[in-house]
Amino acid sequence: MSKHIAIYISNKENKVQLIKRITAGELIPELVTLKGSIFSEITLNRFIEEEMRHGRFDVKTQTNNSLKNSSEGERKRALLNHILTESNPDYIILDNAFDCLDINAQKQIKTRLEELSCTTSIVQITTRKRDILPFIDDVFTLETGVFKAFKSHGDLVESSKNYFIEALPKPLILNLNVFNPLISLKNVTIKYGDRPILNSINWDIKPGEFWQLIGPNGSGKSTILTLVSGDNPKGYQQDMTLFGIKKGSGETVWDIKKNIGFYSSEMLRGFKRKDTLESMIISGFLDSIGLYKYPTDRQISIAHQWLKLLNMYHIKDKSFQFLSSGHKRLILLARAMVKHPPLLILDEPINGLDDHDTKMFSELVNKIAKESKTAIIYVSHRKEEHIKPDFIFELTPGKKGSTGKINNSFSIN
Repeated sequence: MSKHIAIYISNKENKVQLIKRITAGELIPELVTLKGSIFSEITLNRFIEEEMRHGRFDVKTQTNNSLKNSSEGERKRALLNHILTESNPDYIILDNAFDCLDINAQKQIKTRLEELSCTTSIVQITTRKRDILPFIDDVFTLETGVFKAFKSHGDLVESSKNYFIEALPKPLILNLNVFNPLISLKNVTIKYGDRPILNSINWDIKPGEFWQLIGPNGSGKSTILTLVSGDNPKGYQQDMTLFGIKKGSGETVWDIKKNIGFYSSEMLRGFKRKDTLESMIISGFLDSIGLYKYPTDRQISIAHQWLKLLNMYHIKDKSFQFLSSGHKRLILLARAMVKHPPLLILDEPINGLDDHDTKMFSELVNKIAKESKTAIIYVSHRKEEHIKPDFIFELTPGKKGSTGKINNSFSIN
């Protein structure tokens, strides 16, 4: 094998089995006699499970915090340090090393890996071609379980196919109340004890605007989302207007939430029932998981229109649980949009997706932005090349908390 290789795969591949085949020497025979270590979410989860079960911290972070209570960046740096100090391996298998990391954390990991590449062989497994490390010698993919070599990174060409041809389904209620602005934050400052989070945030979101909210881990992105959704009690101390309602004027959380569609990649863990695709989308009308009321003919018709848009009408009676990760996210996005809410919040929606599914999901988001009156807040650590927001609101950490500024564009990382 070359000293350093990358294996570029889709989410359809079984990574656990792939790693077993690599370590057993089945795919790379030269590794049989070498000592290897695995840098993977699988490894991290095993250490976290040990922490929770036995209270034993085998992997220590820089702050001596537990892995369970650390950020993704801290966890991955700690695991890499543990591998290098405890194992001294001949080779390291890197499994999607940059998932969930902000730009600074990625740079730190990449710098460490580049230094390591002078003495240790790297086998990188990645579902995103942009994450292929610059010092990689050869890139492979798998076809029917066998390596196929690429001559260069440039051969990793993406399809220009458009996935969604049908028009976006119309809302159930055509004349919805419109608030302008939908969201208004004025000099919002948030602290938790002595720890400042946000410092004088000013942000207005108007109907139909497509925003991307970016910032490093810990910069306050999640805090802003909890303020906008009405979940954060500290919002009562702030100058905020949400959907025409002045915060603290006697509103309920439901008065706020009924105006918001929400999707996060974390939501996938919450859907364990065997509902059909049709039921999953219809449940978006009822704000429930599963159907506890009989839907109207009009609601069923709109759900069918969404399924046709997603090219999944022919499998409408199939169980949601049997879909791929990428297709599950399309269904949950349609579920969040079925009522055409004034605001759609997408919180790190593509974490863990491969290049194909990222492009497909992004195309649907862009279509919603273009063909509906719904405003969008798309939250991410870094710019996605396929996402086309109108504006970017960037959080920058500081000693007094994160400040915010509006950008029209920024470079892709």
